[in-house]
Amino acid sequence: MNSQTITADAAGIWKLGDLPVGRIGFGAMRLTGSAAFHLGTPSDRARSLAVLRKAVELGVNHIDTAAFYFSSLRSANELINRALAPYPDDLVIVTKVGPHREYSGEWGTAARPDELRGHVEENLRQLGRDHLDAVNLRRMRTYDSIAEHFGALADLRDAGLIRHLGISNVEPRHLAEAQAIAPVVCVQNEYGLHRPDPATDELLRICGEQGIAFVPFFAIAGESGPQGPVGDGGDEVVRAVARAHDATPAQVRLAWTLRQGPHVLAIPGTGNPDHLAENVAAGALRLTDDDMARLDALHRQRE
Repeated sequence: MNSQTITADAAGIWKLGDLPVGRIGFGAMRLTGSAAFHLGTPSDRARSLAVLRKAVELGVNHIDTAAFYFSSLRSANELINRALAPYPDDLVIVTKVGPHREYSGEWGTAARPDELRGHVEENLRQLGRDHLDAVNLRRMRTYDSIAEHFGALADLRDAGLIRHLGISNVEPRHLAEAQAIAPVVCVQNEYGLHRPDPATDELLRICGEQGIAFVPFFAIAGESGPQGPVGDGGDEVVRAVARAHDATPAQVRLAWTLRQGPHVLAIPGTGNPDHLAENVAAGALRLTDDDMARLDALHRQRE
């Protein structure tokens, strides 16, 4: 695959509410440094800015970020603001709230419902915007029900600070709980060829039936997980399919993810311009039915 000539249009379009986005987006977490964004050496600033601008040049119009994506010297939101403002009219920036980090980088307690307005306003300030296109509530383990937290975000939506709402790290019951309060346009859960989960499979199905975008994160992490090398070769089945298509294992993982339904959006992140082009080009990789059967069998084996 000639990754340098393929744009995000190859993957097709879906909508977050009324906002059309390409099915290959960009996750901003890695712009700050390592996969864990609070560990390791901060990223090169000029390179991170170049990656963001290159993403837009390649047709990416969906960026996933958060105010808590920062390292000792880098803030993902600030980099996005500096690289892309004034923002293209079709660019959709999705943020998330729920986790809380001190400025020292240490994790604090999960945000209370009454603290979410401050988190939303911090995203607005860092991004230089007067409203957020979409905000995901990331469910934390310290609370089982999301009703109170999601209700607080729904109030901010009614106040005009947020256009659309989503949820993250949830089970099917949480989607129903949120929908009783306000419309949900996207669901974000960890999901990929490497990490099957029956509850997430059910969410994937429900979202497809209801036209809700399903946005998996860590979709191209290999067997070593999100903290290890991204898109590593992993199982020989993945490597064999990659060789057959002159593609990389990461591209195969992304292509498999996109084949899970037209409502599935991918948000691979990278601080490497070449990896960015490869990720975008994965939207043009057409796996055969035989490829999918082999990869699906591999996915099921890991359950």
